[in-house]
Amino acid sequence: MFEANYHESLVPNYELPDPLVTQDGAAVSSSDWGKRRAEILSLFETHVFGKTPDQPIRVRTQVMSETESLGGKARRKEIRLYFTDQDTRPYLDLLIYLPSSASGQVPGFVGLNFQGNHSTTPEADVILSDQWMRAKGAGVVDHQATQEARGTSASRWAIERIIDRGYMVATAYCGDLDPDYDDGYQDGIHPLFHSNGAVPADDEWGTIGAWAWGLSRALDYFETDDEIDATRIAGMGHSRLGKTSLWAGAQDERFALVISNNSGCGGAALSRRRYGETVGRINASFPHWFCNNFRQYNENEDACPVDQHMLIALMAPRPVYVASAEEDRWADPKGEFLSAKYADAVYRLLGTDGLDAEDMPPIESPIQSRIGYHIRSGGHNVTDYDWDRYMDFADIHMR
Repeated sequence: MFEANYHESLVPNYELPDPLVTQDGAAVSSSDWGKRRAEILSLFETHVFGKTPDQPIRVRTQVMSETESLGGKARRKEIRLYFTDQDTRPYLDLLIYLPSSASGQVPGFVGLNFQGNHSTTPEADVILSDQWMRAKGAGVVDHQATQEARGTSASRWAIERIIDRGYMVATAYCGDLDPDYDDGYQDGIHPLFHSNGAVPADDEWGTIGAWAWGLSRALDYFETDDEIDATRIAGMGHSRLGKTSLWAGAQDERFALVISNNSGCGGAALSRRRYGETVGRINASFPHWFCNNFRQYNENEDACPVDQHMLIALMAPRPVYVASAEEDRWADPKGEFLSAKYADAVYRLLGTDGLDAEDMPPIESPIQSRIGYHIRSGGHNVTDYDWDRYMDFADIHMR
């Protein structure tokens, strides 16, 4: 029976791999970072998230709706991204809000959601997803969304606050890309790359990889939309989707800024601390998220050639924000802070500031340096406080 450790005194002694020392032991200079970055990225592909196929997929777009919204403050668009020549699944529905007052292209935020676009807003005419849903969601019956599901996660998206600050916000349902259960990789986008029932190899992508691939396809669309500044897009994610935003930002350097909200094990938290959720527990509970090779490190974290501070370092020198919550001990807030702290050296090497803090800050005392961090009161969630800090950070680093 798994029992999570919530005592700092029981955190084992550990030694982190140095992001500025190559696998063969050579020190890394600023001119060498490109090679070392490629090495670290390859290690995460091989040992943690799996390799994303480089097979090109032709994406077609269709405008499903376009209308005034939020009492005239915003314009709302629903854009469908088809991944085959047929108007059938799999496809990704993007829900986009743009400030009506904007002149020229606007920067913005994009992230996946857990329960369908209809759950992020109470607006009754947003497409109600017909995809498989996790049963824990409000308004979900037999894994299908009902009308009662509309707006049930709107508190996590702060759409009106984002519009009022002059930013675009876009979201899409993660289940459009891959359902969040162990389906043998036979649903979602995996069969587009692994035909005739084949499954990914042990060093190839799982569900988080598929979700991250979808975030990049959203960015592809933004590059075609004259109203959106695709060079100033922040990828944001919460919990398992925070792991996703980090992996998307690591692979796709077009993301100008990356945000991890309570992403925990396999996201921003150091695995070697074995605090809260562990590698063994996450692989047992969610065997489809990571590549099969990651299972070698169940209760064996010290053997892994990377840890999560190196994932944060893959964003360098781009701005990255890590957020924790005081009561979310499962996600190891201290481990999330330490990942940000130990990524600092890479940012400094590249001539920018990193994390302007030696010690973990008090509750609701945000750090807004190139690596941003806050811990707020409360539990595992996304709140208005979080969004306000992300927009403050974007004002500084992305405007």
